Amino acid sequence: MSRLLFSRRQILSTLSMLSLGSLTKGFASPVSPPKKATFVLVHGAWHGGWCWKKVIPLLKAAGHNVYTPTLTGLGERSHLLNQQVDLNTHIQDIAAVLEYEDLHDVILVGHSYAGAVITGVADKVSKRIGQVVYLDAFLPENGKSIRDYADKEGQEWMDQLVQTKGDGWRFPCPLAVSKDFLGVTDPIDLAWMAPRIGDQPYKTLTQPLQLTFVNSDKSFKRTYVQLTEEFAEHAGRAKSEGFRFFQMLTGGHDAMVTKPKELVQIFNELV
Repeated sequence: MSRLLFSRRQILSTLSMLSLGSLTKGFASPVSPPKKATFVLVHGAWHGGWCWKKVIPLLKAAGHNVYTPTLTGLGERSHLLNQQVDLNTHIQDIAAVLEYEDLHDVILVGHSYAGAVITGVADKVSKRIGQVVYLDAFLPENGKSIRDYADKEGQEWMDQLVQTKGDGWRFPCPLAVSKDFLGVTDPIDLAWMAPRIGDQPYKTLTQPLQLTFVNSDKSFKRTYVQLTEEFAEHAGRAKSEGFRFFQMLTGGHDAMVTKPKELVQIFNELV
């Protein structure tokens, strides 16, 4: 009989565990895991896939798949820079990533100049895209080039810079990568960026965008994230066209470098 005897403390402990187990079993609901997404992040002029370095681990930590391709002639592909690289080349660069990686329901993000690139990609392989996101980017209209969005004086200045410092076909970055570059002020960030900024093939800025669906395909979502007042006109058009809209005017144009955590918070909301 002594083997069947329990102390009062043992009995109370056992009852407590049984009660807790039954309550948990009766009322707990399964926790849904966070939704995962596939992000393809496309850099702007003069940059490369390297500019997303701070963003990548944050998105991956949230469970997302992340691709950061570099456009032909820039970044680690600067050895491919030549006079024939144009907007169509860059559109094909990204379309090929989606096709060869067999990606679907992609959240395609284009920064700055890449607004033209992702628009062309969406036109070319729309069935692979779940959402296009213009990150402080040009929102190009059919038949227009990036150069067309500058006034006459700006266009003349661009052409002159290319002729005098770019051998007639390269568009050098006109901003010094020091003190304050596109909103980047941290000396460590500036030192990291300076040797990585490269010339932009000028044809990518002068070739008009040619679309087939002319933004009429609404099978994917469209979002605009405004980072600076310089892109207010494009942001305004996006809002008038019914884009989902976010605004973060605290990190400058290169928020992926200056405010990666805040930017990823917005990206997570897109999912």
